[in-house]
Amino acid sequence: MAVALRWFRHLPSLLYRPLFAVVRGLPQAPAGCPALLLDGCRQRVHRMLLSRQLATKKAKGKGQSQARVNISATLVEDIINLEETNEDMQAVVEALKEDFSRNLSVRTSPGALDHIIVVTKDGKFPLNQLAQISQKSPQLIIVNMTNFPESTAAATKAIRESGMNLNPEVDGTIIRVPIPKVTREHRESLAKLAKQSTNKSKEALRKVRSKSVNQVKKFKNKVSEDTIWLLEKQIQQMADGAAADMDKLLAAKTKELLG
Repeated sequence: MAVALRWFRHLPSLLYRPLFAVVRGLPQAPAGCPALLLDGCRQRVHRMLLSRQLATKKAKGKGQSQARVNISATLVEDIINLEETNEDMQAVVEALKEDFSRNLSVRTSPGALDHIIVVTKDGKFPLNQLAQISQKSPQLIIVNMTNFPESTAAATKAIRESGMNLNPEVDGTIIRVPIPKVTREHRESLAKLAKQSTNKSKEALRKVRSKSVNQVKKFKNKVSEDTIWLLEKQIQQMADGAAADMDKLLAAKTKELLG
């Protein structure tokens, strides 16, 4: 018991060390100190550190509508991987950015047709896996379906329904795609598509947030309510940041499309 009490004397100094150092550098158990006692000590230190973080955030938040939370991912890694959650959210943002770049350009190019999905009897395929796509002139794109002639009708339908304001013309296994003039109506149509894509991406973002919050709630009987509150707040904070990035992308794309 005396050995264990000597170990507890480390706690005051631990509470004033950086969180990373505490997590990585908790003292090793002295000879004769039971492993279970050491584990209990570590858990208590973690709870105390989280409580201090919570108290600090609440104190800073007095008189403010939003208090920022920044939990050390190491302290809660047994509950949830916050870095993975952030990566999943950023992946949704990057997918929206890629969609804007690939499919929502005022000027139609051969590359814009590459990833149009064609539904065939054998499954769904990007157009560039079924056809050779080239630009014959600034006003005309040629889609050559010689390698998969049976999918010509499906490819024509996919191009027409792509939302890119294209009206393909079929000549055997050749699909001619006249590039439309850039009208105000076309620009407004693209801007509307950009808004729809953003809304879909925000829905995907909400699913990531909900999944993470549900993961945290699985531990509500194992950790304090304050810890659960902190984690949910940080996850929401991360989601809000990703949504704000999407709004910035949409604003920039809308300005580009409408001028």
